[in-house]
Amino acid sequence: MKKRNLKSLSNVAAVKCRFLLVLSCLVLSIGPACRVNAGWEQVSEIQSRINAPKFPDRDFKITDYGAVGDGQTDCTEAFKKAISAANEAGGGRVVVDTGSFLTGAIHLKSNVNLYVSDGAAIKFSVDQNKYLPVVFTRFEGTECMNYSTLVYAYEQENIAITGKGTLDGQAGYENWWGWTKTAGNDIKELRNHGEVNVPVEERAFGAGRKLRPNMIQPYKCKNVLIEDVTIKNSPMWHIHPVLSTNITVKNVKVIGHGPNNDGCNPESCKDVLIEGCYFDTGDDCIAIKSGRNNDGRRVNVASENIIIRNCEMKDGHGGVVMGSEMTGGVRNVFAENCTMDSPNLDRALRIKTNSVRGGIVENIYMRNVRIGQVAEAVLKINFFYGEGDTGNFPPAVRNINMENVTSKKSRYALFIRAYDRSPATDIHLKNCTFDNVERENILEKVKNLTLENVKINDEVLNKVIE
Repeated sequence: MKKRNLKSLSNVAAVKCRFLLVLSCLVLSIGPACRVNAGWEQVSEIQSRINAPKFPDRDFKITDYGAVGDGQTDCTEAFKKAISAANEAGGGRVVVDTGSFLTGAIHLKSNVNLYVSDGAAIKFSVDQNKYLPVVFTRFEGTECMNYSTLVYAYEQENIAITGKGTLDGQAGYENWWGWTKTAGNDIKELRNHGEVNVPVEERAFGAGRKLRPNMIQPYKCKNVLIEDVTIKNSPMWHIHPVLSTNITVKNVKVIGHGPNNDGCNPESCKDVLIEGCYFDTGDDCIAIKSGRNNDGRRVNVASENIIIRNCEMKDGHGGVVMGSEMTGGVRNVFAENCTMDSPNLDRALRIKTNSVRGGIVENIYMRNVRIGQVAEAVLKINFFYGEGDTGNFPPAVRNINMENVTSKKSRYALFIRAYDRSPATDIHLKNCTFDNVERENILEKVKNLTLENVKINDEVLNKVIE
């Protein structure tokens, strides 16, 4: 009896083993597709948390507070008074009527919608003294006290910039952009402050220094809307929300071809929608960031849950980009239904980092993107950006997905360079077509690259590359 029981148990165990083996094989065979589908299923939940702020039906015209739309009169105080009045009344629209209004820094307050009417232009002064006193900000991923951004908000809720008018930073090489030639020592000093943990309030820049401000920066804000406006010629990055949540950037046009003229750079932000926007920029169109090096590890807040759709990218270093300041990590990014086309657009999907930055980039999804041409690669993952492999914090890049992405011309289809000790992992391409590709893929230190019905020139690929 005991022998029969042992034999019976052995048979049961064998059956269980065979079942688990078959199940594991099945999971492996359908795993990438399941992961991709499960990824996109998160979008509706993320979007349910992204709700544009609403404002009381009250208008505060800046002309009622002394503003003159002649393009020459300084309207800084008029903006300040109108915004304070709207805030103190419990909220409303601060209305910029038709005309050209010259101003220094604009500081938004809670429950205020800065409404720039069709035919109106806010022209920002190029006098750097108009952006003092210094404010708590981030410069290229390191916190500091620096010139105010042109439009700034700190720890505010329910704020907006809307309307069909224009915000013009008026930057050029004769003013802000020219600082790139002389800012080296200031940048080096700030980064050193971040490395040795100098208190942020002691990282004093501003007057006499050459760290350019960004254009629009809600810092530690909740419920932010930027809609319909045209934004151009920023001193540096155009739209730069930091450590903020529930952000909508919709139907915005960003044009600027100066140095570091990125379009929209959410940094350490959560629940972000970038929809229906047009980018024609001198740097990355959309660059998702999360702090830099030791200072990024100190703050340690990722950018996550970001939806990008129905956008058009023209010139720029990259269409949708993660990095290079991504020490705090980037995860759950969904880009779909976009068009990209310019000989001056270098890459479509780009991840740039190194072992000084560190950080984790994971769960990145792109689908239904049409590319006319890019100058370099459709997908570029580069672990050797900037400082290269000179640090002790190897980054991790994993679960990168592209589906129904087409390109008519590029130098490379795929350009991936990672590390032996930290390969780029789980990269999945499905139903993609890349035509007129000039050179062979560059694939260095890649683990589990899955190509499913991927056509490069005349070759259709269905394989896993380790």
